[in-house]
Amino acid sequence: MVFLHGWAMSGRVWRFQHPLDDAYRLIFFDQRGHGQSAAAEGYAIDDYAGDVAALFSRLALEDAVLIGWSLGVQVALQAFPSVRERLAGLVLVGGTARFTTAEDYPHGKPPVDVKGLSLKLRRDYQKTMGDFFKGMFAEGEMDQAQYQRIVMGGRSPNTCAAKESLNILATVDQRDRLAQVDRPVLLVHGELDTICPAAASAYMAKRMPQARLELVPGCGHAPFMTRPEGFNALVRNFIEGLRK
Repeated sequence: MVFLHGWAMSGRVWRFQHPLDDAYRLIFFDQRGHGQSAAAEGYAIDDYAGDVAALFSRLALEDAVLIGWSLGVQVALQAFPSVRERLAGLVLVGGTARFTTAEDYPHGKPPVDVKGLSLKLRRDYQKTMGDFFKGMFAEGEMDQAQYQRIVMGGRSPNTCAAKESLNILATVDQRDRLAQVDRPVLLVHGELDTICPAAASAYMAKRMPQARLELVPGCGHAPFMTRPEGFNALVRNFIEGLRK
């Protein structure tokens, strides 16, 4: 399994998925400018997707499952043509093919919200990052002790990476790619997600030939963090199904 984290996060967000290593090889990938990865010259969607393709090639991965969350979903969709022959399936968590709304697409954030986030980052980077992280979780989704376990040991991304990659959220539209994803896909989405609405995953599920959607009640943007046992069980069942 190759795990792709979301905007302004790192591979550490997947630490609650470590129990899956009893049966599978797990690769937690820090995307460029995030976590332990070095800063880079570019942070466009093709840059991130190219890194994924290079990773698959360098490690000679075969029959892999690519697991993307949030921005990682868009990176996975962009990388799909390059890694298609090496994939057994995909798991797309809290994602969308287009982050912002359009006349023919209501399942996103108003474009002005992305511009507002960019301005807030410039004014107060640390506070904006903290507010964004808290906004990933629904009210009552977890107690304070669980929240502290989740935030413990987090690391902010390279400032340029965080700011520049917002352009992906503002401009990328991958709706025309969905019908080309000819591998089994499991979509997992928190029903109370306010960052990427669950309707965005429902939209993708209807347009990918081999996709099914699992909604997680009571959860926001990161059900794999707050409901790890249930999420891990969904992933195990999905992969077992690929073997049949």
